[in-house]
Amino acid sequence: MCSMINERTAVSGGGKGPQGWFPVDYVSVGYDHPVFVPREHAITIDFANESAGPGARVAVELTPESARELIATLQTALDKGTALRLP
Repeated sequence: MCSMINERTAVSGGGKGPQGWFPVDYVSVGYDHPVFVPREHAITIDFANESAGPGARVAVELTPESARELIATLQTALDKGTALRLP
């Protein structure tokens, strides 16, 4: 059964595709049947630039376990970077 779970939010950053770096302005995160990952369900993450069209997109599929590890690792890196209080 398809969950069709998809969340989207605005972001400010960059992604690297076949043509090089491009600005990204949103990320879409889903939980559904993957295309590549050999699992029943996976987390899909798409960073994209809406105005630049479908070529300005970086897509990732992760197992749910890997997605949880990514969340924890992101939080650790943010905490360490914030603690430095660099200008």
